[in-house]
Amino acid sequence: QVQLVESGGGLVQAGGSLRLSCSASGSISGIFSMGWYRQAPGKQRELVAGINSIGTTNYEDSVKGRFTISRDNAKNTVYLQMNSLKPEDTAVYYCNVRSTVWGTYWGQGTQVTVSS
Repeated sequence: QVQLVESGGGLVQAGGSLRLSCSASGSISGIFSMGWYRQAPGKQRELVAGINSIGTTNYEDSVKGRFTISRDNAKNTVYLQMNSLKPEDTAVYYCNVRSTVWGTYWGQGTQVTVSS
């Protein structure tokens, strides 16, 4: 089993910044990717940003240039730095880790609310 603990969500005004963190523990080994998804009310969960084991990143188009994903492999932790936040970024943000060997796990979610 793998446990994910997220932190860093909250309420911020438009134009502000937040940093999300997600630490993974448990039966982690080998190569795995990490990422952040979000789900707004009435919408499907979508990938915000992902990072693989060698640091290659990908971003959803609307967050490019504003969000930065990074990871600390020694701590099994992934971060999402969110700058220039917009009201449309409001959602529950979920951490995700994925391995072809031991499967896919999700965090409990953290609320991000951006006020206009």
